[in-house]
Amino acid sequence: MELGDFFKVLSRHKLTLIIVPIIAIIITYFLVRNQPSVYTSQTQIATGLVDKTQTVLSDNATAEQSVIAQDFDNLIEILRSKRITEQVSYQLMIHDLTSPAPFRPPSKLFLQLNQAAREHALAVYTDFYNNRKELSLFNPDQNGLHRLLSSMKYDDESLLTNLNIYRAQSSDFIDIEYSDDDPQLTAFVVNTLAHEFISYYSFIVKDNQHKAVTFLGKLVEAKRDTLDSKIGQLKNYKIQNRILSIPEQSTALYSQLADYETHLEQAQRDAVSTEAAIRNIDNQFKPGQRKYVESLLQPVNQSLVSTTDQLKTLNEKYIESNFDNVYKVQIDSLQQIISERIGQSSDKYLVSPLSTQQSLIQERLTLQVQYDLAKNSIGSIQQALNRVNAQLDAIVPHEAVVQQDESAIDVAQKEYLDILNKYNQTSLDASYSGDQLKQLDTAMPGIISPSKKMLLVILSGLISFVACIIIFFILYFIDDTIKTPEELANKTGVPVLGYLNLLSTSTIDLRQVWNDPNPNQETYQFRNLLQSVRFEVDTELGPNKVLLINSLSNGEGKTFLATNLAYAYSMVNKKVLLIDGNFHHPGITHSVKSKSYIEDYFKGTIPDFNEYNLSKITVMSNKGGDGSLLEVNNEKIIRDKFEKLKNVFDIIIIEASSLNTLNKSKEWNKFTDKILTIFEAGNRLRDHEMKHIDYLKSLNGKFMGWVLNVVNKLDAADEDHTNAA
Repeated sequence: MELGDFFKVLSRHKLTLIIVPIIAIIITYFLVRNQPSVYTSQTQIATGLVDKTQTVLSDNATAEQSVIAQDFDNLIEILRSKRITEQVSYQLMIHDLTSPAPFRPPSKLFLQLNQAAREHALAVYTDFYNNRKELSLFNPDQNGLHRLLSSMKYDDESLLTNLNIYRAQSSDFIDIEYSDDDPQLTAFVVNTLAHEFISYYSFIVKDNQHKAVTFLGKLVEAKRDTLDSKIGQLKNYKIQNRILSIPEQSTALYSQLADYETHLEQAQRDAVSTEAAIRNIDNQFKPGQRKYVESLLQPVNQSLVSTTDQLKTLNEKYIESNFDNVYKVQIDSLQQIISERIGQSSDKYLVSPLSTQQSLIQERLTLQVQYDLAKNSIGSIQQALNRVNAQLDAIVPHEAVVQQDESAIDVAQKEYLDILNKYNQTSLDASYSGDQLKQLDTAMPGIISPSKKMLLVILSGLISFVACIIIFFILYFIDDTIKTPEELANKTGVPVLGYLNLLSTSTIDLRQVWNDPNPNQETYQFRNLLQSVRFEVDTELGPNKVLLINSLSNGEGKTFLATNLAYAYSMVNKKVLLIDGNFHHPGITHSVKSKSYIEDYFKGTIPDFNEYNLSKITVMSNKGGDGSLLEVNNEKIIRDKFEKLKNVFDIIIIEASSLNTLNKSKEWNKFTDKILTIFEAGNRLRDHEMKHIDYLKSLNGKFMGWVLNVVNKLDAADEDHTNAA
């Protein structure tokens, strides 16, 4: 498939490509010439979705473009919704029912209404308009009113047909356009639609926001009551359990616990160290001396008992006061007094022979006092630790309860504040929003739109022209017929020796073809093509003389080619024998009316031909019937007869029947030297014909090729151009 072939198809049907668009243009012109003019009215609605001045109090001022686009889509769909357009329909019908100058001529159904029916329709339309109700098609009365709307083309579907609603690029505005043949109607529809849309949208927005404010207000009260309840519960619990601040109490107790543990460790270290020091001093005395020393120390210890008791009492108070420095000063003072008394007692009771160990005895007394004080401190501190631990154990359950209550209060407070913020924002929006939709200007009676009549006429011509091209392309695409010698050669793999062009006349005068000195272009081309075929055939024949002309099927031009080829050979002064071997369709016999028959010749009932008394073209006819060549005589005699003919004639041209006659055509192949098959252009090769071609190829080189007949002038011109190139 080549593009050039398709252009040839278009060229062949150029009249169709011209006539069909012209007819379409004429028909379209008469259809649209009385079409009324169209008027268009327009208005704009500001939405406040993009314009920051309209969204100062809103938290959506920085909304994403996708969200804004979705909001615009929602608004446009509301504008196109049946709820809004039906409001416009009601207004139009109310106007036409009440106005002396209706927008449109009354429809047939409208004219059938009597006065009562008109009043009823007006009442229903008014009621449905005021209450924003839709007509129900299930109700017979409302269904009839809807049919009345449709008859006047005021129904929602008819309005939407001429209604155009869109967002003006990326702006904050929605454009509304309506087109009709009445300019007053277009303005009325646009203004009414804008008004109804703004009213409806403001109503539903304010209604939804009122419901939201009411709901959030109740929710705020409920959350506040919950928060107050939890705060009161925690307050009562602290009062009942005498709790001021558990974290501070815990911190103080843990601090006391750490101090007590530190002092306990210090007291334990002091007790251990003083006990070891006392034991070391005791080990320095001999047993006898130790008893003596103990007897001397007894009155000293008795004199220190009261002071030591005072020291223990102060030490306990010091521990209970969480180590107050006031008691620390008193303890240090008593320890100083005890040290002085120990020194005095030692001077009083100690006598020689122990005077050398007097300092050890004095030190032991001091260490004994310190040891007793440390042991006393250990007990007191341990008691204080137990008391602090008991206080901590008592605080832990309260702390868990208080923490739980405080967590619940935090959650309740957060919920309350969130709901309160939403309530405040919704209240603010409710007091402002719903009014951001505004009609910028009132639509005026529509201006006349540029006429589309000429455009429709032009489009009809273009569309019909393109449709013709598409149809021709489809036909070309599915067309598998053979039109040129090149296609025939490619499909069969057999050379094409030539072709004959399609003649405009049904008959042809061979003498005029060959003898006219000034033939027309068609005849001149035919003669040249026939001469070319003669040359190619003569080249293929070589020294051979018998040429068989057949075809794949009937009616492809065998007789035409055989007679013209015979005449072409006669023009080069060759003796030509033209044999009509087609018993089934003896075309040569019918046209030439020769009295020499092949049946008589091959049976020997007529004498052989004499080369001296022959004309340039000798014709042998047949008597027709359903016979075949070998039924005339046996093969040997027929072959002998052909040999005699070869001696007399320069070339013998035989027209055989088509190959679909089977043996009637194939019997001639035994006696021929070369076979030339004619094929009519515009036919397709079928499967059974491909088998005939395979048969011709199997004849050991007898099949010289094709001649393509009745080639279209355009295809012939293209073939000539290809050959010249």
